[in-house]
Amino acid sequence: MTLNTKPIFDTLADEGSVIDWKRLLAEILDAFDCSTGTIHTLVQDSQLLHLKAYQGIPEFLLPKMTVIPIGKGMAGVAAERKQPVQICNLQTDESGLARLSAKETKVEGSIAMPLMLNGQLHGTLGIAKLVPYEFTPEEKEILMEIGEAISRKIVS
Repeated sequence: MTLNTKPIFDTLADEGSVIDWKRLLAEILDAFDCSTGTIHTLVQDSQLLHLKAYQGIPEFLLPKMTVIPIGKGMAGVAAERKQPVQICNLQTDESGLARLSAKETKVEGSIAMPLMLNGQLHGTLGIAKLVPYEFTPEEKEILMEIGEAISRKIVS
């Protein structure tokens, strides 16, 4: 599989611009052929993840996703571990990593990535497909690079 991540990195390389979170998420979802996603940023003082952008999330679920404590749900666990967390099929998963309400998104293959820069957490990125899917090591590596680039924009 060949990923077209150039638009993502071009957007993040524009040093004078403020992040258009919605556009950035759309570019990431397009590159990874995903239908659903979220970007959360970390508020350092509170240790809470705050929703910056979303796509494909049912409106009734947004109140549960607006603020996520570290350690709760896939995004919170990825933030806590500072490592990617993935579920091949969210609809049949019984690991306890995802909140029960996550099944209401109707997605299956999903991954949550910490946004890391120099060992420090800055937020999370979550993307998902409508079919069972296991993200490859190459895809995870590219997602971590994207996360690092996003983190650079957050701290600048």
